[in-house]
Amino acid sequence: MMSLLRRPGALLALGLGLVVLTPRPAAAQIESGIAVGARAPVVTVNDLDGKPVDLGRYVGRQPVVLEWWATWCELCEAMLPRVKAVHATYGDRVAFLGINVTVNQTPARVRKYLETHQPPFRTLYDDRGTSIRA
Repeated sequence: MMSLLRRPGALLALGLGLVVLTPRPAAAQIESGIAVGARAPVVTVNDLDGKPVDLGRYVGRQPVVLEWWATWCELCEAMLPRVKAVHATYGDRVAFLGINVTVNQTPARVRKYLETHQPPFRTLYDDRGTSIRA
């Protein structure tokens, strides 16, 4: 994993807070068609204020951790201490982006969660489903 984080353009994707590192692809990876370490498609996703954020500013330019999450996701919350620990170690070399999937979410609810839990990532609010479709 450390060599993945050191390579320019490498991507570590944490899908809804679940990471599976096995010698062969996990079932979810096969279904989605995206392998761990694959370069993510470059898309634009809004932030909580509705301003577009071009993921091309990050993807392919530096290592990136993308985490798709929701305030109601128990796995996301359980994984948060690990994300914080990884950020404490690699945060100066790796971009951390948390993409809220917006299912049963409002910007106000997301902001309240951020205040309480203080995740170590820049939060995006995928109200159009752009990143999920990509």
